[in-house]
Formats: sequence, C-alpha cells, structure tokens
Amino acid sequence: MKTFSVTFLPEEKSVEIAPGKTIMEAATAAAVPINSICGGDGVCGKCRVIVRSGKVTAEPNEFLTRREIQRGFALACQTYPDSDVVIEVPLESRVGAIPRLAAEDAARFAPVSQWVGDGAPYAYEPLSRKDYLLLPPPTLNDSVSDQERIYRELRRHRDIPIMQTGLSILRQMPTLLRASNWRVTVTVGQRGGTVEVLQIEPGDTSLRNYGVAVDVGTTTVDAHLVDLATSETVGAQAKYNSQISYGEDIISRIMYANTDEKLQTLRQCVVNDINDLIAALTVETKTRLHDIIYVMCAGNTTMTHLLLGLEVANIRREPYVPSTSFAPVIRAAEVGIKVNARGLLGVIPSIASYVGGDLVADVLVSGMNDSDEVSMLVDMGTNGEIVMGNRDWLACCSASAGPAFEGGGITSGMRATHGAIEHVAFGEGCQVTECGVIGGGKPLGLCGSGLIDLVAELLRVGCIDRTGRFVPEVCGTRLSRDGGQAEFAVLPGSATALGRDIIITEADIGSFIRAKGAIYTAAEALLRHTGLDFSDVRRVYVAGGFGSYLDVRKAIRIGLLPDLPIERFQFIGNGSLQGAKMALLSRQAFDVMEKRIAPNMTHFELSTDPEFMNEFTGSLFLPHTNIEKFPSVEREQRPRVAVR
Repeated sequence: MKTFSVTFLPEEKSVEIAPGKTIMEAATAAAVPINSICGGDGVCGKCRVIVRSGKVTAEPNEFLTRREIQRGFALACQTYPDSDVVIEVPLESRVGAIPRLAAEDAARFAPVSQWVGDGAPYAYEPLSRKDYLLLPPPTLNDSVSDQERIYRELRRHRDIPIMQTGLSILRQMPTLLRASNWRVTVTVGQRGGTVEVLQIEPGDTSLRNYGVAVDVGTTTVDAHLVDLATSETVGAQAKYNSQISYGEDIISRIMYANTDEKLQTLRQCVVNDINDLIAALTVETKTRLHDIIYVMCAGNTTMTHLLLGLEVANIRREPYVPSTSFAPVIRAAEVGIKVNARGLLGVIPSIASYVGGDLVADVLVSGMNDSDEVSMLVDMGTNGEIVMGNRDWLACCSASAGPAFEGGGITSGMRATHGAIEHVAFGEGCQVTECGVIGGGKPLGLCGSGLIDLVAELLRVGCIDRTGRFVPEVCGTRLSRDGGQAEFAVLPGSATALGRDIIITEADIGSFIRAKGAIYTAAEALLRHTGLDFSDVRRVYVAGGFGSYLDVRKAIRIGLLPDLPIERFQFIGNGSLQGAKMALLSRQAFDVMEKRIAPNMTHFELSTDPEFMNEFTGSLFLPHTNIEKFPSVEREQRPRVAVR
C-alpha cells in the first residue's frame, strides 16, 4: 500500500501515513501535539502549520489569508499530503511538553500529613499494604492450609473480615512458602469491602510499596508517586492530555467517540499518557514498576469514562445518564496501565454526568463536609462546578464555561505553559506596566489568569465599558479594526516572541464574559435552590486550573466571583490530585468519598432550570447588570464608567 512520509519540525519526527489522512492525524501518530479546540472539524483555526516542502491538498477555510496560504500556512486538520512532506509546527500551534501550572502545583507537594496520619482527620491506612510475616511452619497439631495460615497471621495485625486470593497466587503459594522458610512479604489491596492477597514475595520487601495518584484532567494529566510505607510523595510528573488532538472540551470528545473504534482511540490516548508519566516517575525515583501496587485516578465523569473505555454518548443526551458513578476497583492491566501485573486501579466516584470525582476530591480536601459553617467551592475550568453546604448537607451544579479559561477561542489565547502571560497590570494611558510571563522572556499569548487580569484592567482604566465594548477615546491608537472587528493591541509585535501584536478583540471579551457569567450564575442558582444568599457563605474555596494564581480582587471586579471579603476566599490547588492521594493513603478517606460525599450530594441540573437563562443574561455585563450585587466594584466604577 502506498504511503507518504510526513516529517515534523522542529522535532524532526517522521511518520508514514496512508493517502486520505490529514496532517493532524499524522501528527497524532507521530506523537507531535498540535493545538486544536474543535477536534478536527476545521472551525477553530488553532492548528496552523507551515508546509515547508511537498505537495498537499487543503480544504478552503476562513482562518488563513491569501498571503499566509502563499507562505505555506495550512490548517493541519484540513490538509492532506499528496507526497512526502515536511511540516513546521510554529510556536503558536505547539502544545508545551509540561503544563506549567500542573508542574508547579506538583512541585509544591502539599503535605498529605495535613489530612492523613496522627492528629489528622483521616487515619493512615493505605489501600495497599505489605506485611512481612514470620509464619509458624505447619505441624500435626497445626495443619491449617497454607492460605489460611497467611490469613490467620494477617488478621493478628488488623481486622480483616473478608479476604480473597487469586488462583495464580494459590498455585505459587506452597512452593514459595517452603522455599523461603516461611518468611515472606504479603501484599494486600483493598477492593471495596474485600482485601485481596495480590502477591507473595520471599524475604522482607515491606518497604517497597508504592501508589500513583493521578488527576485525569481534560487539559492536563498530573501524577504523583506516593511511598505507601512512609506516606511521602517522592515524585511528580505532568503532561498535556493527548486527547486534546480530538477536541479541547469534553463535548467535542464525546461527539468524536461515536464509534467503538474512536472511543478506544481516546481511551488509549489517556492510558498512554498515564503510562508515560509512571515511566518518568520510575526513572526519576529509581523505582521498579513491580513495586507500584495501586493507581488511584480522579477526574470529571467524561474523563474517567474514557479512561475505562465506557460509553459516553448518554452523558450529553437528556436525561444525562452516565454509565456508572461508582466504578469498581479493577486490575490496572485491564485498561492497559503498566504497573505490577496484579496491581489495582481505583477511580474516585462521581455524582452526575457533569459533576465528577474531581469535585468529590475537592470537597474532601477542603474539609467543608466536616464543617458547621456553610461553605462554597468553585472549580473553574471548561466545565465550571460549584458545591455548597456543610457537614449536614451538600448540593452541587455545573455550567459549561467553554474553553476561555484555558485560552481557547481567544485570538491570542493559549494554555498555561511557557510564554503565556499570566499576570498583567496597566498604568496611565492604558500602558502595560507589569507583565508576568510563564518561564520569562517574550510572551506568546494569554492564558486564563492573564485574561482575567487583562479584562479587569481594561475595565478599571476605562478602555472597555461594562458591556465589554471598547471606548475609542480612552484606547487611542492601540485600538484598530480588522474587517469590522475591533481589536486592542495589548503588546506590540516588537515585544512578543511571535513578532506580531498580542491582541484582544471585542469577540474575545464577549466569549470571556459568557464564561465568567456561567460560573457566577451557576453559583447564584445553587444559592437560590438552597434558599440562601452569598452573605450566608462563610468560606469560598477555589480549586482547579489556575486557582492558585488568580487575583481574587480582579475576579470580583469582572463578576467572576461574588463580592465577599477577601479573607473568606481560600485556594486549595489541585484538589483532584490531592484527594486521589488521600484515598491511596487512607481507606477511611476513600470511604468518606464513596459513602458520605458522593452519594449524599444533591445535584441540580441547570439545563432544565427555567430561571437560569434569565439570570445568566443578567451576568453578561462587567461585573453584572445589577451592579448593586458588587458594591465594591460600584464604588470603584462610579466616577468613570457607564454603560453605553
């Protein structure tokens, strides 16, 4: 069969593909990540590449100018090689190898002892344990079976009502016990209410017992290696979710997975990501795969379904029913995760189609489920999730915010990786006086926290009004029009890594306002359903994504967060990952998530809420149509900015 060679620069990776395959499909096969929001439908324009040599056929599109096409630019998802080709992936289309925020959050290594261990809320009782046993040899007076002899000794140390052993272990047991003179290390793993004997090793290997906690995010996959014998986090790795090539958000991926073959493609993507991270962790820490016994994953409902290879179509069809909310503990090998051959894989339980185990983990980490005070938890991302309650009750909802907080759908938007503007401040004359760039150097674009800062600053200095429209007399010469679209030059091309202006358009601001409006309105709707008001909320926990890098005052200024005293806000970082780690280290913590948090949380479906859309419309201003809801912003804006 005839094939074409596709070589990608600057990586210099090559792959052979069949005629009729796109450059995007070639990039996926070559493991060259290229930005894509729409999953290859040709409607986002983010997968720009440059054809350096060879012949291609490209579908017409509205994102490239005639001059760019003449220079070799093409959309990877709409371009088909007709010969061997060399393709350059320009800076703006590259997906960074390590997500900055995930990597930094991992590096902080929040002390698990805060939640698990002596004096902490949850007892230290790992889901996988290794016990070194000095077994008494059998005699005529003590002739119980080899299996019962091990069970009996294990039960001397702790209460284990139900135990089981696999056939392969039973077959090895007689020879191994006698060859090791009845001195063995027995590895056990928790599977629901049953403790399974996973392996028996000669001698004392009790200190070689590891677990991996994984946050399976829509954008990033983040993993920590945990020493289950000491409860220490010994390694961390993160990477972008390879499913990004098939769509930026979960809806795009659900729509892509319309056949079993495509579903398995998405499953294999995330399994490969997890395996890559585990392999990197073993190299980093000089740990053997054989000694990794348990993997615990947390993620939204769609991500965990895709990890397990479960049908996802019904998640987006009314009445929005997932395949499972409480997936059983299985062998990690069943989905292809490479750890100990008999190692186990657990998944934090979810609540509904759009409220997943990541939020359950967030609640556990925040501690709001054990507090007398009413708290609110906000997990900001493509799908904004809100929880409210205390030790007596919990309620939750979700609202689609779109990809704006990840830089998606924004003209100069990008993910939070090297080159992204994460902080910006204006001085007199709308001039940028502060510009924080991830990794330093000249910027490539704007990530979520930078976008929040930018919109808040544009509003503060009067460059935009409360509708998000530019005010020409304030913006001055930095405001221009391209085909009727108003755009503001944040930084000139001379100050950027791409050599062209970093801009924000009125359409970008409109997309951002809808995203922030969805989050705020979801929180407001949850309050309405529970008969409370923001003034009743004593603590607001902010989780996920760029939470730790968010300027709360600016988030209030643009109406993303409620106008409450700053001291009531608390960041919990990557609660999804920390919750998975807590589950690995404490059976009690895992039980709380499975038996108290997930099953007892009331879910409100906002898509069928008749008042939600009216309330959402009111939020499409900065900060809100009813500015009295934001008194601190009203005081700040009163002298200068009025709605046109």
